[in-house]
Amino acid sequence: MSPWPVYTGTNEPHDGVDLLPPPPPWRAFDGGPALPTPAADGDAAAVSPDRVHRARTYRATREAVDLVNAALFLRRPLLVTGPPGSGKSSLAYAVAQELRLGPVLRWNVTSRATLHDGLYQYDPLSRLYAAGKAAAGDGAPVPGDQLQDHLRLGPLGTALLPYGRPRALLIDEIDKSDLDLPNDLLNVLEEGQFEIPELVRAARHAPSAEVMVDGTDDRVPVDRGRVRCRAFPFVVLTSNGEREFPPAFLRRCVSLRLRRPGGDQLAAIVRAHLGEPDGYAASLIERFLGLSGAGELATDQLLNALYLTGTAGLDAESRDELAAHLMPYLSSEPADDAY
Repeated sequence: MSPWPVYTGTNEPHDGVDLLPPPPPWRAFDGGPALPTPAADGDAAAVSPDRVHRARTYRATREAVDLVNAALFLRRPLLVTGPPGSGKSSLAYAVAQELRLGPVLRWNVTSRATLHDGLYQYDPLSRLYAAGKAAAGDGAPVPGDQLQDHLRLGPLGTALLPYGRPRALLIDEIDKSDLDLPNDLLNVLEEGQFEIPELVRAARHAPSAEVMVDGTDDRVPVDRGRVRCRAFPFVVLTSNGEREFPPAFLRRCVSLRLRRPGGDQLAAIVRAHLGEPDGYAASLIERFLGLSGAGELATDQLLNALYLTGTAGLDAESRDELAAHLMPYLSSEPADDAY
């Protein structure tokens, strides 16, 4: 029985990721010992209810399903481009939820973001303060005076730990980054490993350190300051298409271009979020499709308009006026009679 597709886009959780064939010889990693994958977000202990909701309601296209599977099979990052509101970031949550990859590790990129930010953070000032308290005391150990107590892995660094199953990592809006970040990512994503220099220097006296991971206070062992993955993470990099990326970066990614959803897909999205569209919802979907031809709109604007106009108890004229206010163009100015 063919393992393809591992990700089906049905939003029904399963263990299909365990059926992935071995990676290509040039993408095999041997980090260890294997760590257990954290439990997935659930209603009782969700990192964010919004993330759980998006995972359950995301509707993947056939192209998205195929290219997600290509990235999983090839152990390559998935570069997702598309207009705002097309579901770029939601895709990562949907895949993680269906394949039981644990909570999504999220790195929100800014113009000041560096590779170091994604790998780990070290606070030397807090360590200096702890050392000063220890020196002023009676010589007894002071809680928090060890190097490992002032270091935490970032989302990228956590994703590259030797988990038995791949973790899901969302690197959001990478097109906002400094020009150097995509190139800086190349080596880490190609090799699936990195070093923490502070721990490497301390390895002579402390070969292993218990380091905090991103998003929780859990600690994992890091030997001699080196982190190497075992199962390459499912990495989603999102872009609004506002810049071009270096060819060396692009050839190491599987690229997916999301387009504005059509009528049937919009109806399916509305159905997933708000239930079966009624007559007014169907007419507003048609109106939204007509407006989107003249300027940039996002699907969540339509969902906001449908939810509010359906719960506020307004008359027809007031609903239409409110819907118009909730669906302004995000970029191009609309024509005078667009509404």
